[in-house]
Amino acid sequence: MKNVILSSLVFFTVSFTVLAQELSPYIKIGESTESIQELSEKIISVLKDNSFTVLGTYNPSNKSSLKVIAFTRRDLSDVSIKVKDRGALAAVFKVGLVKKNDKVIMSYTNPDYILRAYLRDSYSTYSGAFKTFSADLKTVFSAVGNEFVSFGGTVQADKLKKYHYKITMPYFTDPVVLNEFTTFAEGVKTIENALNSKEGNTKLVYKLVYNNAKVAVFGVGLLNKEDGESYFLPIIGEDHVAALPYEIILQDKVATMLHGKYRLALHWPDLTMGTFMKIMSTPGDIEDTLEVICQ
Repeated sequence: MKNVILSSLVFFTVSFTVLAQELSPYIKIGESTESIQELSEKIISVLKDNSFTVLGTYNPSNKSSLKVIAFTRRDLSDVSIKVKDRGALAAVFKVGLVKKNDKVIMSYTNPDYILRAYLRDSYSTYSGAFKTFSADLKTVFSAVGNEFVSFGGTVQADKLKKYHYKITMPYFTDPVVLNEFTTFAEGVKTIENALNSKEGNTKLVYKLVYNNAKVAVFGVGLLNKEDGESYFLPIIGEDHVAALPYEIILQDKVATMLHGKYRLALHWPDLTMGTFMKIMSTPGDIEDTLEVICQ
């Protein structure tokens, strides 16, 4: 009887610990006195050497002191596309490089955090594969750093699948519809053409297209100095630069984006309401820009 009671206590303690686990959106790889260009080349090389696909790079806000590297891997991409409600957004991870004084800080988006948020109930189905992916990233990035400290605010692990910043704020399941096309092919062509033409002062950072599933994800740099990254990043924090670029996802004929009040809050969960209010116009500005891309 004592063994049964002890086993039950252990089970409930472990379960509570998992549920109450606090997760952060980013993992710091380390710091270096090498240049952003040198580190970028090393990171791209080590990713490619370990079966990752580098999708694109860019300098957020057009600043040489900031850089993002977007990447994926076949196993993650194959699993993410199985989740019908915008699961493909979970297929792309990012490395962020930030130069401060004479050092460059390297970080990347935390798989455990992002995948729980974007794949929600489906996360547990593939959790074993995701743990492998996360462990492999740590091994790969050990070539350039050895800190691996999480940062950027925290959210309880069990709350990420239904995350929202405050009451009445949008969830993952409240996307913004940008446009509906006559066909998937028309949607891809329209969005690509607009981004290649830099409509709205944007930049095509990457695209990930699943032709068979009729799904495409576009990473969009928001380079307008008035209301883009140059405006909101200094206010909410450049250390979180791996949150970028913003995404358009096309599923069949419908192009959507995650609501800014969800997407920004998820990647900056430690924002105070006072700071959030300083970028009150940003979610609408991003929506306006991405709507132009989809017309």
